Amino acid sequence: MTARQQEADARPLLEIRDLTVEFPAPVGGWTPVVQRVSFTLGQGESVALVGESGSGKTVTSLAVMGLTGVTGGRVAAGSVSFDGRELTSLPEREWRALRGPGMGMIFQQPIRSLNPAYTVGDQIAESVRRHLGLNRRAARARAIEMLDLVQIPRAAERVDDYPHAFSGGMCQRVMIAMVMACNPRLLIADEPTTALDVTVQERILRLLRDLQEQTGVSLLFVSHDLAVVAELCQKVTVMYAGEVVEQGTAADVFFRPGHPYTSGLLAAIPKPGLGTGRRLATIPGSIPAPGLWPEGCRFHLRCPHREPGRCDSVRPDLVPAGPSAQARCLRVSEIDLQGVTVA
Repeated sequence: MTARQQEADARPLLEIRDLTVEFPAPVGGWTPVVQRVSFTLGQGESVALVGESGSGKTVTSLAVMGLTGVTGGRVAAGSVSFDGRELTSLPEREWRALRGPGMGMIFQQPIRSLNPAYTVGDQIAESVRRHLGLNRRAARARAIEMLDLVQIPRAAERVDDYPHAFSGGMCQRVMIAMVMACNPRLLIADEPTTALDVTVQERILRLLRDLQEQTGVSLLFVSHDLAVVAELCQKVTVMYAGEVVEQGTAADVFFRPGHPYTSGLLAAIPKPGLGTGRRLATIPGSIPAPGLWPEGCRFHLRCPHREPGRCDSVRPDLVPAGPSAQARCLRVSEIDLQGVTVA
């Protein structure tokens, strides 16, 4: 193996460094929505982006896919590297060639991403004809193969059905089939189980795990639900108000959280056997809107461990918070936070 091959094998598949994404401000100029975000994802790894709505995780994933401009934003600074290739300056023609065989994205609410005027088989076939150069017959066979792979019963028959004939869970499977049909190296799943009931959620998560084992695809899983993330991902990156506040292995983040926000999210996970007289834990308040982020730590207004005169004025950096974790907290070595407890 050559030195260049060894270097290629050692580098992450996806590397994001100091990514800043901006959107037009109501009164002119630009407002940062994501700021100085950094994380990596290796070959075959599964990494979760976690946070409440408004934390910046979907905007980050759209930047990875080169779709920031479609939503009116722009990448103002930083780097997005895929297999050693810088993407932030990539022309749209090259982006179209990369999406599909390089990376694919499963969006929220799959029924809105499927065209109601075409059969699911035609929509999968269109993708593989464009990216893999298959003829009509081979593309149809590939569509049936993918529907079967995502465990849709009677795939050879259902390939000619329209999206309205599928349940929410089955539409999600169709979307996964469409994305995986071109054998991407990176799969981005943006809240893929949000609108599904618990039983269907588990089936979709099991399907994603099976696909990873069978194909070796890397997974960037975007979610607000830490309970879902625990079943699927090896690493976790927690976002709040447009920035990374904690990141590390799943074990570090779940059992030894270093940031009060992460601890609050973990405490809010419903526990089995919770009595009817007990209230679920909550984090008071809400995420401040972009452009209204407070001085100092952006979480200090909601933090039970804040120290007046310090947390509201000093901007924290990411610092070591465990064997393989970092947290953006001034008091990371001073406070003992509650993680997941094993009964």
